[in-house]
Amino acid sequence: MNRAEFSEVWPLLSQACWDTLYMVGWSTLIAVVGGLPLGILLVLTDRGGLLQNVVANKVIGQLVNITRSMPFIILMVALMGFTRWVTGTTIGREAAIVPLAIGAIPFFARLVETAVREVDSGLVEAVQAMGGNTWTVVRKVLVPEALPSLISSTTTTVVALIGYTAMAGTVGAGGLGDIAVRYGYQRFDTQLMWITVGILAVVISAIQFAGDLAARALHRRAGRSGPEPRLRLLRTKEPKAADVSKAA
Repeated sequence: MNRAEFSEVWPLLSQACWDTLYMVGWSTLIAVVGGLPLGILLVLTDRGGLLQNVVANKVIGQLVNITRSMPFIILMVALMGFTRWVTGTTIGREAAIVPLAIGAIPFFARLVETAVREVDSGLVEAVQAMGGNTWTVVRKVLVPEALPSLISSTTTTVVALIGYTAMAGTVGAGGLGDIAVRYGYQRFDTQLMWITVGILAVVISAIQFAGDLAARALHRRAGRSGPEPRLRLLRTKEPKAADVSKAA
């Protein structure tokens, strides 16, 4: 591909990059907002959990498994009616966000469940012994202690969503997948197709590097501070025995 040809293609590639990042950004935000509480709920309602409810846990788990087991291209077709109701269309980047987010929520929820289960149960018991309720345990222990793993889970979700957007491009969602199929494959422009693949590889590598860097930084910070400072902060909120005797 010479310079003149590249100058003609570059506006398409730059717009496609923006469309891909737009779809991935909004889908990731919705997936985190929906998947984080869902994953925590799967842990809390499990056997031995703070909100133990076996029936609710099985129902939620089955819904998550069914959605995760469905191939994304089939999920897009199955949700076309719902997508049209939400966005008014089934074509374009806004329309693609709906199935992308719905497909990513259960995926991220399972990653959150795995991350939260790794939290030391002794910390949970310590907060409960200090009188902390379920919300306190979630806010002060489960989420902060699992934060490095949650960052890694978010990175994994973003990378998976970039692959999903490439598939969404085959049905008119736009983005780099659309460029690779419409201009690269259908017009037999192998060079353009490989340029698109290279851009996707660079974007994924950059996101993975940034996510790993953030997770390692949080892990080192947690390792230096440890759980004791948090527990001491919780203890300071408890009334001292001397204060209780004075009040009496």
